[in-house]
Amino acid sequence: MKTNMKINIGPQHPSTHGVLRLITELDGEKIVSVEPVVGYLHRGIEKMAENRTYLQYLPIVDRVDYLGGFFTSYAFCDAVENLMSLDVPKRAKYIRTLCMELNRIASHLLWLGTFMLDLGASSPLFYCFRDREKILSLFEELTGQRMMYNYFVFGGVRHDISSDWLDKVYNFVLELPKAIKDYEKIITLNPIFAERTIEKGILTKQNALQYSITGPNLRASGIELDFRKAMPYSAYGDIDFVISQSNRCDSYGRYLVRIQEMKVSSDIIKQLVNYLKSNTNEDYSLKINSVNLKVPEGEYTSYVESSRGLLSCYVKSDGSGKPYRVKWRTGSYYAVQAIPILVQNHNYNDLIAIFGSLDVIMPEVDR
Repeated sequence: MKTNMKINIGPQHPSTHGVLRLITELDGEKIVSVEPVVGYLHRGIEKMAENRTYLQYLPIVDRVDYLGGFFTSYAFCDAVENLMSLDVPKRAKYIRTLCMELNRIASHLLWLGTFMLDLGASSPLFYCFRDREKILSLFEELTGQRMMYNYFVFGGVRHDISSDWLDKVYNFVLELPKAIKDYEKIITLNPIFAERTIEKGILTKQNALQYSITGPNLRASGIELDFRKAMPYSAYGDIDFVISQSNRCDSYGRYLVRIQEMKVSSDIIKQLVNYLKSNTNEDYSLKINSVNLKVPEGEYTSYVESSRGLLSCYVKSDGSGKPYRVKWRTGSYYAVQAIPILVQNHNYNDLIAIFGSLDVIMPEVDR
């Protein structure tokens, strides 16, 4: 009598990008079902907010998405600023937007390199890390950190940026399109890559909406929703850019969208740099006492289009010096839920390729 086989992929597995467990049922090489099991990385980041002041909690939020610390910092700062009715200076908005777009490129570069490594190609990893290293060096020069930047503060940014640093950023985004062309020469028309991704992991529009998918994974399913356009925040209302989208709905489409997003981010950064270099005398932050910060009673949910989709931060204040409640909504959490429908009836060797195309990181899932 034939029986299906159940195997565990993870929770300690190099291709699950963290401690994710996938209970996989196989009929030969065919995937019958997959059950994602999360919680192995749970650090209680939301609960920690209740025992810390707003200033003490601020450095911790970078850990929610360690590849997109500027996005999480912005989300928390924006929620607190709205509760306090603070009007952030225009220069601070532009600096924040510049940092977030650089962070988006750095995140996509790491995703692309590790995605290709999941598929067995090692060379693109080194090319992507070569270019990502330039962004991390810029971040280190600006904030003193290569990760966990803690650069955004309530009311603006920690310190102003120099003209020399802006020149380095501009030179980088001038060079990036050539690097992206090199990636595409290696990857886009590669027959092995095409075989592993085209018509694999189909995420239909209906399923994408049903599972609350956002970000590049949603736009790769033909739904043109980008919160930078739909609900402009920070400096995005002043910036001209196009939304990256594909109607393919498969793993290949998710690759194409992220490649295009890096090009779009380069164009956005050029506009931001031009403004910041032309307006050097504006304030970069409000002068507020963050140590003894008292946030008025109320609740607010901020949102940001991060590299992995909609990232929102709900903050409830009871008027004291500590948050009463903080709740994070992250794109990776919803992407993990969609894995079972994406891999069903595919072969076992397609599982990691499909999962890698979603750009999931586990700290966002478990928090």
